[in-house]
Amino acid sequence: MTANPTAPAASARPAPVPPPHPATGRAPAPGAPRRVRLAISRLDPWSVMKLSLLLSFALGIILVVATAVVWLTLDGLHVFASINDLVKQVVGPESAVNVTDVISFRKVISGATLVAVIDVFLLTAMSTIGAFLYNIVAALVGGVHVTMTDE
Repeated sequence: MTANPTAPAASARPAPVPPPHPATGRAPAPGAPRRVRLAISRLDPWSVMKLSLLLSFALGIILVVATAVVWLTLDGLHVFASINDLVKQVVGPESAVNVTDVISFRKVISGATLVAVIDVFLLTAMSTIGAFLYNIVAALVGGVHVTMTDE
């Protein structure tokens, strides 16, 4: 009679028993998620600078695109023409005030691009300085403690 290859072997080892918890001395229940306590004691300022540069660059692009979408939507709804007509009614038709010249698409996008460029520099610098400050404070108090589970 031949042995069935799919049947379990008679000398199969039992499942390993997890080590006891250091604080309580009890073994965790089978199938219970493991918990790990970690402390974030240091942030690398160079990696923080790279990450914040990329994220702030993405936010700058989002700002310029959102500005363009809002301006084109308002222009499509003839909001600027209505504001221009209202100003002409208040000031008078002979006035040289023209709202559409002041808030033209080119000027608005240029302003949004300028704000985005300044935003990239400021956010990158502030987050890098924040990483240095975090490292100083974490050296004093031990950092941020995080508990992670494998659920």
